[in-house]
Amino acid sequence: MLRAGAHGCMLKSDAGRELVSAIEALTRGKPFFTSKVAGILLSRQVGHAWSSDTIDFAGPHLSAREREVIQLLAEGKSNKEVATLLNLSVKTVQTHRANIMRKLNLHSLGQLIHYAIRNGIIAC
Repeated sequence: MLRAGAHGCMLKSDAGRELVSAIEALTRGKPFFTSKVAGILLSRQVGHAWSSDTIDFAGPHLSAREREVIQLLAEGKSNKEVATLLNLSVKTVQTHRANIMRKLNLHSLGQLIHYAIRNGIIAC
């Protein structure tokens, strides 16, 4: 699918919840894959289990908005810049960031960037 040029993918079961987010991301030139599809692609790409000293990359599913926030933060944007780009308040971005860190059991921006690279959210 990726070799054929797909920039996004979602399961029919996800379409109701994430269709608008997918369209918005793709119109901005950003790739969009639901967490279920990303998990499938990642498991096929990796083909092995993560070692116990790495972050749990197959962890909880993130919403489309959380993935957007991760992408922008991992690209070096500040909370204020993320808020402006996503048309959110800074407080909302801070809440998303805290929820992401909690869900993924991350404790630093470095770990968040590592997660983003490993999961194809950003390229290094």
